[in-house]
Parts: sequence; structure tokens; C-alpha cells
Amino acid sequence: MDAAQLVKWAVTASLLLIVIGLGLRATFADALSLFRGLFRRPHRLLRSIAAIYGVVPLAAVVVVLVFDVPPPVKVALLAMAISPLPPLLPGKQMKFGGRASHAYGLLVAIALVAIVVAPLAVDVLGWLFRRDLQVGTDAIARTVAMSVLAPLAVGLTVRWRFPGAAERMAPWVTRSGTALLVVAGVLILINAWPAIVSLLGSGAVVAFAVVSVVAVAAGHLLGGPDPAGRTVLAIASPMRHPGVALVIARATFPDDSLAPAAILLFLLVGVVVTSVYGKLRLRASRPAPERG
Repeated sequence: MDAAQLVKWAVTASLLLIVIGLGLRATFADALSLFRGLFRRPHRLLRSIAAIYGVVPLAAVVVVLVFDVPPPVKVALLAMAISPLPPLLPGKQMKFGGRASHAYGLLVAIALVAIVVAPLAVDVLGWLFRRDLQVGTDAIARTVAMSVLAPLAVGLTVRWRFPGAAERMAPWVTRSGTALLVVAGVLILINAWPAIVSLLGSGAVVAFAVVSVVAVAAGHLLGGPDPAGRTVLAIASPMRHPGVALVIARATFPDDSLAPAAILLFLLVGVVVTSVYGKLRLRASRPAPERG
């Protein structure tokens, strides 16, 4: 096994551990919260879909048409815009004040919606680039199931059957996955850094930042009156699953070595934008100091 394969397996293992750790802290009611509320408050799920699969892809298309950026940057923008949410997202949403039930519910809901929406969006992507793309529902469903739904279900099941053990296991499982991901992430960044640097002067960062800021604003505005709900949707809107985006990018430009680097750069820009937003939300939620 070569170094690249080892890093790939390390990333896969780390994500599985982290998502299982998330499941160990949640319940099936959390994971299905948006679907359970669909019949009582359908607008909540519909607003989420509108922000994630309406505003963000539209913003990506506009930026692609307006900004003079290289094809790999365009592919990364569009591929990320139509991908589902990343499996690590609930941890960040809860860190900045989001509720667990909403964060887990949104992750599961958008993962299931993506299995239907993403292949249709790929057809539009093929039309834009005048290419015959072969990215079927099965490829996207497999990626979503293996990286999000299956490990989350494992954690939820353990929590349901053995709540005490799940409570004790969760921190250790999450820390192990995080440590492994940090090591693998550093190795990936070192390997991809020359390609990322080559994109820095191409307008990629500005294009990615524009889409991320628009996405955060859309999520905030469509998140409803509840501050925690706004935070969850705002942080979710620009963040996407890089594994699914890579599947789409490789189908669009299979010989382009810069597309994976552009996807990674988009992810990094999204992390920065959502972190700034999250800190502003935390600051705004703190009670003002008493005078006198």
C-alpha cells in the first residue's frame, strides 16, 4: 500500500469514527427531526432545501458566468454547490449555538434529498460544460450512505441500545477520529499545496468567498425566527461534502489535476467564512454587561 492509499484509508477511517461519535451523542428522534416535523411545519424543511439547493447553486452559476476563473475553479464551485452536507457539520453547528436535533436532522434530510437532486443537477452541469456526464444516483447514494448515513446509524443504534456505554465511548471515538483526521489532513494539504498556491492568483479565493458569503446570508435569512435555527442553516449552506464533489468533478474533467485542489480550497474558504459567522453569532447572543 503506497502513501496516497494510506492517507485515503486514514481519512475514511477518521470520518467513520467522527460520524459514529456524533451518533453516540444523538437519538433517532434528532436524526429524523426535520422529517417528523414535515407534516406539522413543512416550511422549515422547504426553507432549508431552498437555501442549500436553490440559492447556493444559483449563486455558483452566476459567479461562474461573471468571474473569469479557470475551468477547474468553475467545476469546483458547481460540484460543491450541488453536493450534500459534510458529515462533520453538526459538531461545528452545535459549537456555535445550534441545537443537536436541528443539526442532525438537517444532515440526514439533505443527505437523502441529495440522492435525488444531485444527479439531476449533474445533468445541468453537463449541459453547461457541453459534456455527457455519467454520474448516476447509485454513485452518489453509495458515497452518502457510506460516509454519512451508515456510520451515523451505527452510533444512533449503540446509543439506543446501550445509552450508558455510548456516553462513555463518544468522547474517545470522536477524539480518535479527530486526531487521525488532523494527521491525514496535514498530509493532504502538504501534497495539494503547490496546486492550491497555483490557484491563488486566479480569482478562485474571491469567487469561493462570494459564494460562501451569499450562502451564509441565505441560510441566515431563511433559517426562520429561531436564532439557533438560523445559525444551523447559515453554517450548513456553504459547506459541502468534498467526496461527492470529487465524484462529480472527475466525471466532468477526468484529466484535470487542479479540480481536487480547487475543491479543497473551496472547503477551506467555507470553513473560514462559517467560523467568522459563528463567532459573530456567539458574540451577539451574549448578554450585554450591566451598567452601573
